[in-house]
Amino acid sequence: MFRSIQRIIEWSGQRKKRLYSGFVYSFFHSMFAAMPIMGAAYGLNLIIADMNGSSTLTIDWVFYMLGFMIFTVAGRFLFAYLRAASQESIGYEVAAEQRIAIGASLKRVSLGFFSKQNAGEIAAAVTTDLSYIEMFGMKMIDVVVNGYISAVTMVFCLAFYNIWVALIALTGILLSALFLALLGNKSKENAPVHQKAQDSMIAATIEYIRGMPVVKAFKQAGVSQEGIRKAYQISRSISIKIEKNYVPYNCLHLLSLKAASIGIVLASALLAVNGAMDIPTMLMMVIFSFVIFGQIETINNAAHVLEMIDATLDKLAGIEQAKFIDQYSKEIKLSTYDIQFQDVTFAYEQRAVLKNVSFSIPENMTTAIIGPSGSGKSTICSLLARFYDVDQGSISVGGVDVKAMTCDSLLKNISMVFQKVYLFHDTVLNNIRFGKPEATFEEIVETAKKACCHDFIINLPDGYQTVIGDGGSTLSGGEKQRISIARAMLKNAPIVILDEATASVDPENEHTIQTAISALVHGKTMIIIAHRLATIRNADQILVVDDGRIAQRGTHEELMKQEGVYKRFIAIRKTAEGWSI
Repeated sequence: MFRSIQRIIEWSGQRKKRLYSGFVYSFFHSMFAAMPIMGAAYGLNLIIADMNGSSTLTIDWVFYMLGFMIFTVAGRFLFAYLRAASQESIGYEVAAEQRIAIGASLKRVSLGFFSKQNAGEIAAAVTTDLSYIEMFGMKMIDVVVNGYISAVTMVFCLAFYNIWVALIALTGILLSALFLALLGNKSKENAPVHQKAQDSMIAATIEYIRGMPVVKAFKQAGVSQEGIRKAYQISRSISIKIEKNYVPYNCLHLLSLKAASIGIVLASALLAVNGAMDIPTMLMMVIFSFVIFGQIETINNAAHVLEMIDATLDKLAGIEQAKFIDQYSKEIKLSTYDIQFQDVTFAYEQRAVLKNVSFSIPENMTTAIIGPSGSGKSTICSLLARFYDVDQGSISVGGVDVKAMTCDSLLKNISMVFQKVYLFHDTVLNNIRFGKPEATFEEIVETAKKACCHDFIINLPDGYQTVIGDGGSTLSGGEKQRISIARAMLKNAPIVILDEATASVDPENEHTIQTAISALVHGKTMIIIAHRLATIRNADQILVVDDGRIAQRGTHEELMKQEGVYKRFIAIRKTAEGWSI
């Protein structure tokens, strides 16, 4: 348990001093909480002395006692405020910074990291898990550390009057700590299981939501619900089992504290009967017995929460410590933009995709890549953008190996339009501006016109300020693709990659967009992945990829003179495009 507390303190980073200041404030808060009890005992002693005639109780003492009580209450609230001001906001501040840090880390890892990691685990890490630490991290510091500070402070107050009563209280605290340690060990066993169940539940929920269109289309609501229902049932069963495991330790923890409270009352009464303790002091000890363990009693709930936080910190550390794909790279500025693949071999885990691929793309030239589905066309572009690193061989841009460059220094030279377009849940304006954050509104409108976006954008409810649904769900496929093209145009990078960029564009706009793209990429190095003849026939060179290898290369005219994949591909395309009902 205290190891988990130490990890939370380490997690707070540069804000440790505020935590330690909070501990000091907690000590004084506890002192001021104990002082009214001691003051009441002193006042009672004055009353008894007045009744016995040994001293006279004047009205001045009433005001002295009133002032003392006001002072202690004010002091208690002051230090409670200072403690909260020092500690309470730390969790929110650190969690916000860590979310940004995780985002920065995820941006620099290989895309293979996401295929190996469960989507639910990553989503839970930056949302639910961090929120858990954010909400409970500092609260656990308050419950455990400040709870023990309060109890030990009051033990010292008891020791000032009677050492034996203080030892009884201390024994109760130590026994409680023993049972809490056993509870913590049990929590340490259960926390990973509970965490895995939570991650599975989140993953099942995400999958259920994402798959809703397919579920509705095939009327398989019952089948699809089975997975999410099973995940929820498992989570419920594990949570109930964990709670049952904790019951014996919780009971022993509370029993030790209650027994110590009874022991304090009994010892004080015996001492008073034997004349070793006066009545006011005995009454003070009785009052202390009711309040001394108040904050420690709630620590039993903290034990499991701390182990959950510990497991969460392990998971967050795993994400933050993921190997950066550009960990040993440098910021390099390119002066030329020719591209060279040299004996490149790559596999997604065990599935080989590219096998000893070699080719060059001259600067300021257009290269089209065609081939059957799954042949490795998109993988070539992903490797060039360094979303993954090659297993063997090398890729260079401008004579510089891409592995030598940081992802930022490489990608600032590349504009990409992906086959699967993703738009952010933001305005149309900001989705286009994503390609160039400093772009003016006039630049964005001009680019949108070139990408044939402007006309449909101004007809949206709020024009360029219209908020797009999650993933672009409120737009058609062609509209999303044109906005994506506008985004790439606005970036105006020297290397342009179009991965089936016009696949969802209607024939009416395709020619216009092709003309706009041609004007935009004039003097740039361009790579096109496409299947339409109109898109690829004017390329400076065409690479035909088949089964992870370069099967053919040349211009359209050169390849049409050869028997092979390209000629068969063109024949099939002509047949398909000429098909009619």
